[in-house]
Amino acid sequence: MKKLFVVLLGLLTLNVFASNDRPITFKELPQKAQTFITTHFSGVEVLSATVDDDYEVYLANGTKVEFTLKGEWKEVKCPGSKVPDAIIPSAISTYVKANFPNNTIIKIEKKYSGYEVELNNDMELKFDKNGNFIGMDD
Repeated sequence: MKKLFVVLLGLLTLNVFASNDRPITFKELPQKAQTFITTHFSGVEVLSATVDDDYEVYLANGTKVEFTLKGEWKEVKCPGSKVPDAIIPSAISTYVKANFPNNTIIKIEKKYSGYEVELNNDMELKFDKNGNFIGMDD
């Protein structure tokens, strides 16, 4: 048991040092990212922000938002709550409300080919760039 603990501690330490994320302040985010946070998460405290290949912002309500280096949102993850409606393309919102009326979107991610959303029942749905449903993620 002690060996396992030492190995896990070593892996965790290696992971921390392998990460190149650099802490930054909210004001160091691109203006577009700052506006996104203040618009969609007004009144929620920013706990931390980092930059590496992209920006990651962690909020006091558990939300994590990833941005490109230009400040475009890539992913919004709201465990324990729901992604703000204004972020979700209307076609996706309409599809989810019609087909999963008792569920909410807790994560949305922009991909090159479209969008992926996760519902509060752990289902993952894929949509094309126009918000048309194309399938479920395995």
